Parts: sequence; C-alpha cells; structure tokens
Amino acid sequence: MQKRVRTAVFPVAGLGTRFLPATKALPKEMLTVVDRPLIQYAVDEAREAGIENFVFVTGRNKDIIEDHFDRQFELETTLEARGKTDTLERLRQDLPAAGRTSFTRQQEPLGLGHAVWCARELVGYEPFALLLPDMVFKAEPGVLKQMMRAYETMGGNIIAVEEVPHSEVSSYGVIARGDGDDTGFAITKMVEKPKPADAPSNLIISGRYILQPKVFDLLEDQPRGAGGEVQITDAMQTLLRSQPFTGVKYQGRSFDCGAKIGFLTANVVFALDRDDIRDGFLAELKKLNINISD
Repeated sequence: MQKRVRTAVFPVAGLGTRFLPATKALPKEMLTVVDRPLIQYAVDEAREAGIENFVFVTGRNKDIIEDHFDRQFELETTLEARGKTDTLERLRQDLPAAGRTSFTRQQEPLGLGHAVWCARELVGYEPFALLLPDMVFKAEPGVLKQMMRAYETMGGNIIAVEEVPHSEVSSYGVIARGDGDDTGFAITKMVEKPKPADAPSNLIISGRYILQPKVFDLLEDQPRGAGGEVQITDAMQTLLRSQPFTGVKYQGRSFDCGAKIGFLTANVVFALDRDDIRDGFLAELKKLNINISD
C-alpha cells in the first residue's frame, strides 16, 4: 500500500516582478482575491485534501507570510471586545494546527525545482503534495482532493492538467497523454515550455502535484533547464523512466494569479460568488456598462 500524503510544499520565494510596484514590499502570495490572500487559497485547498503539515519555501522579505499563519493576540482581543466573534472564529479556522507549519529559505532564485529541493529535510523521505500559490482554482471538490482520489487508486506520482490553446503551450510544462480517462490517465512524456510545433499535446501542468520523494534525489544534481533555472519538469521527466505518472484532468476552473488578467478575473469571479457582496458588486459593474448577465 502506498504511503499517505501528509505534507504539502508551497514555494513562495518568488519576487513577483509582474506586479511591481505592489510587490516591492508585499509578497505576491499575500495579494488578495477579494479578501483572502493567494497563499490562503492554496492552504485551504491542501487542508480540504487532508494535508497535515505545511512547508513554505520562502525568501527575503517574506516574513509576513509566516505572520499570516500565526495568531495575532492584539487583533483577537480587539475583535472579541467589539463582539465580532464570527470574524474571530473565521480567522482561527484559517490557521493550521499548532506545530504544523514550517518555513525554510531559498537563498537564490534558482527555479521551482531548486525551491522544492530546499524543502527536502522538512518533508522527509515520503510522498508530498506541491502547490503553486499563483494558481487559484474554483473547483468542488478542490483540485488536490480530486488528485488524492487518483492517488488512492494509482499511487505513484500525480499531476493536475488542463487544456490550453496550442499557441500558448510555450509558457507551460506540457504532457503527453496515454491510456485512461480524465480522472486518471498515464503520462508518457513531459517537456518544459516547448515550442507549439514540438509540444506533445495541449495539456499543461496546472501547478498541483503529488510527488514521490525520489524526486529530491534527482533535483540534487539536476542541471539548469529552460530559463537557466532548475526545472521540476525536467526532474519529473527523468523520474518517469522508473516510476509511473498519472494525469488528472480536473473538474473546475483555474486562474493564473501570477498574471494581471488572471488575477483580476479571479477577483471578479470570486466576488460574484459571494452572497454578502455579489449584488452590490454586480450593481457597480453594471454602472460601468459592462455586459454581465444575472
């Protein structure tokens, strides 16, 4: 029987240059979709999937992320004194259990693969989930939970994928699809940021992974790949020679919140899904003569 996935890794060391000047002092992972930071959405998704331990790979000027996942007694005391018990309870529910969060540093921006390797000692030699906080999903159940279902059946390594136009594949890791249905099919090949003519499909890796610990051994000596960085896709391609990889074409919608259009779209979609602000927000949008149906 395969080992249970108990730990999730969150790479949060990026500089967020596409959102400057907003991210000059504020980590991009703390940018909010409505009123929740991007990193909170990723942690919520992991908790829903049964994750118990949360490992954050940080960099300089990221201390605010650690503070976010800690209790703030002055704030709690103030909320309690003002009778805002519902807000106080929501804040407490957002926090992982005591002793379940760990933080380590990626001193140099050497790529996603290097960030994952930096988490090796905290993860230990067991399977783990990897969630990229830039990717926010609207899915029920959450994407990682859908992947966990495949893992319980297939074991091995699991990757969430989605379709994009062929013209866009050069921005992503791309997989070749083998046998199986959308809930779990064999992956036969992976390539990082191929030219459209060279891409094995239009199925891209969507920022959610379940990986076996052998990947740490490969990342130890992984040469730099696309963009001069250590690419996790290159290590997974090597791992594919000895271990199975399963793709899950998840049910739901993704928002690339590392890009302005994706981030703004996510704010609109999630705001319209909120009972407490939907009507007022929709009314304001209609004042702008934007054609949005009820």
